[in-house]
Amino acid sequence: MANSPIKSPLKESDKELTASVLQSTLVDLIDLSLIAKQAHWNVVGRNFRSVHLQLDELTTAAREFVDDVAERANAIGVSPNGKARTVMESSGLPEYPDNWQTTDLTVDKIVEILDRLIQRMRVRIDETDKSDLVTQDLLIEITQELEKQHWMWQAQKA
Repeated sequence: MANSPIKSPLKESDKELTASVLQSTLVDLIDLSLIAKQAHWNVVGRNFRSVHLQLDELTTAAREFVDDVAERANAIGVSPNGKARTVMESSGLPEYPDNWQTTDLTVDKIVEILDRLIQRMRVRIDETDKSDLVTQDLLIEITQELEKQHWMWQAQKA
C-alpha cells in the first residue's frame, strides 16, 4: 500500500483487511449502479413504468453507497479505486445481458444480482468483525438496504 497523506485510525493489519473489504464492496456497488442503469434503459413489457422507476431507485441507492464506501476508505487512509477497468476486472456480480429485456427477465436478473451481492456483503460483515467495527456498521447499513431492495424485487415476481 502506498504511503497515505491520511493517518489511519487502524493498526496496519486491520487497515489492510478493511481496505480490501472496502475496495471489493466499492467495485460491486459501482457495478450494481451501472447494471441498474443499463436495465433501466432497456426494460420493456408489462409493468414497464414501475420496473423502470424501481431501477432508478436502485441506481440512486447504489450510487449513494458508492460514495459512502469510498469516503470510508479515505477515512482509514486508503485511496479507493473506482475506475472502469478496475470494476470490470474485479466485480463479483453476475453479468447483465445486452439489449432490451422484458420486465420479467429484468426482475429475475436483478433478484439474482442482488442475491449475489448480499451474500458477498454478509461475508464482508463477518470479515470486519475484528478489524474495524465502524466499517462493519457501514456494511450492515448497506446490506440492510440491499436486502430491502431484494425483497421489493422479489415481490414483483410474487
